[in-house]
Parts: sequence; C-alpha cells; structure tokens
Amino acid sequence: MQARSDQPWQQALIAFLIICASVAAIGWLQWPQLLQLKAGSQAASVTELQRQVDQERLRLSLLQKTPSFGFDNLIADWTFLSFLQYFGDEPARQKTDYQLSPDYFEVILSRDPYFIQAYTFLSTSGSIYAGAPARATEIMQRGLQSLQPNVPPDSFYAWRQLGIDQLLFLGDSQAAQQSFLTAAQWAAQSALPGSRESAALSRQTADFLAANPDSKTAQVSAWVMVLTSAPDDRTRQTAIRQIRSLGGQISQNPDGTFGVRPPAKD
Repeated sequence: MQARSDQPWQQALIAFLIICASVAAIGWLQWPQLLQLKAGSQAASVTELQRQVDQERLRLSLLQKTPSFGFDNLIADWTFLSFLQYFGDEPARQKTDYQLSPDYFEVILSRDPYFIQAYTFLSTSGSIYAGAPARATEIMQRGLQSLQPNVPPDSFYAWRQLGIDQLLFLGDSQAAQQSFLTAAQWAAQSALPGSRESAALSRQTADFLAANPDSKTAQVSAWVMVLTSAPDDRTRQTAIRQIRSLGGQISQNPDGTFGVRPPAKD
C-alpha cells in the first residue's frame, strides 16, 4: 500500500527533474546560438532582421494560445531564454528595436506570474528599452492579480516594480503611491532577508508622494531601486544620469555599491 501511495509523488518528482534538466539543456544549447546570432546579425540586412522579428512575434502570439498540458512553468522558462537571446543580440536590436520585448512577457507572466525576476526584466526591456511603459505596467498588473503577500515570499518586489514604472515612466504619482504602499505592506509580512529594509524604503517613497506628488526625492528613490536591480550596464547608467539630473548626488563605494544623497530641494 505504501509503495502505491508514493508512486504518484515519485512520478511528479521525476517529471520535475526532467523539466529542470530540459531548461538547463536549452540554456546550454542556446548560448552558442546567441553568439552565432550576434555574428550573423552584424552582416544581416534590416529587412532580413525585421522578417525574423515578425516571425518571432507570430510564434509568441501562437504560444500564448497553445495549451500547456500542465507545463506552464516550462513554457515560461523556455520563453524567458528566448527573450534573453533576443535582448542580448545587440547588433540586431540596433538595426531594428526592442519593441518585441513586452510580447515575451505576455507569455512568461501569463504562464508563471510567480516569476518575480521577470517583472524587473519587463520594466527594463519594456519601459526603458522599448519605450512602452503603458503596456509593461498593464502586463505587470495582470500578473499581480495572482500574487498574495508571501505567495511567493518575494512578491512585494513586483508591486515595487510596478510603482517604479508608474512614477518614472507614466508620471502617475497617485497610482505609484498606492503601489509603493502595497509593496511596503507586503514586504513587512515577508521573512526574506532584506525585506524590512525594502519595506521601509517603499513606505518612505509612498510618504514622499503623498506629501508631494511631484517629489524629486521620491523619483530619486525610485531610480535608486532601478540602479540596485538593473540587469545591465545601460540601465545602470540611465539610472545614474537620471539621479543626477534630478539634483541627487551619487558616488560609487569601493565595494561596488552606490551612495546617494537626495536633492537639496524637493
């Protein structure tokens, strides 16, 4: 009897291990392909590259409608790897653009809204690179409907990311204030290391916005959050420029971290 009751659990474990191995194998196989794509993109014409983008857009559209048969996480991970390949092909993106970025996250976050790191990549690629913050925040908001405080434990980061985009890229300080307040409330319930500091920073930003919707200090605070979570150097440099343009002072410490002073006048 015991052997029979354990069998479904063992089968599920085996299936999970196969999925993990598959994702790792896909990543390993796609790395040399990315290098080849970069080399090929330098010689490819804009017309050819645009044709590839159109094909990829169609593939992602079909992927949104494809039944998952219980493998939503695998589809999300596979799509994320495809996004990294697309995003990392700088020669191709310089000849075309980053407009396809949100399409990847339509698939990723609809399949796995608990993939918290995806919200940061969506913000960077969708709002900063593709210049489509309205669509990026819309995708985030749909994903957030599936989250709860502590489910997953780092879910507060997604609310914080939404607040950043609402404030910095949409100019909606009222919506941003509410998102930062929710991020603070959720972070206060989390047992993750650093959650208390995150809660304090998010609440402080929400308070700044409540007192002054046009607060430069709040904007600097949001750019500091972008700076500390930036997945690439271009985003980091953008954050540094924006902090300085708002009147903030920034310096890099010997350990690689940054020290920031808010503007003298808010």
